[in-house]
Amino acid sequence: MSDYIKELRGLVGTRPLILPGTSVVVTDARGRLLLVKRADTGDWGLPGGFMEPGESFEQAGRREVMEETGLEIGPMRLLDVFSGPEYYYRYPHGDEVFNVTAAYVASCLGDAVPTADPGELRGAAFFEPTDLPRELLPPERPIIACYLARFGPDGRG
Repeated sequence: MSDYIKELRGLVGTRPLILPGTSVVVTDARGRLLLVKRADTGDWGLPGGFMEPGESFEQAGRREVMEETGLEIGPMRLLDVFSGPEYYYRYPHGDEVFNVTAAYVASCLGDAVPTADPGELRGAAFFEPTDLPRELLPPERPIIACYLARFGPDGRG
């Protein structure tokens, strides 16, 4: 959790915060999707996270992919912006958020293997779009569904 969010939490406790962030649908050369297994929830999701003050959505996405997985990504294309009541989430420790997520699509550069940041993640791996884990983080499901509806399981749309 960023120092900025920790400071906000110190002021408001676990009450709902509206937090802008980015998720990135990262694909490899085979069209597989990169997912990360979060340490805080135990669910799989897309790499990404909340913006830092002064950061753009794209900067946040690129930073989070690198921090969480060690992977460099190519150009980012906006998939869509996701917000509303279905993006409410209550973390296991009680913090509540309404996510406002700018979701991007990008390709992994090279054949690098993701390395999960042990401070945030329990794992990182590429999955076939037709064989995703069942334990997907609820706010990520509509983003992945949007990607698959637009680009199909082979990523070519």
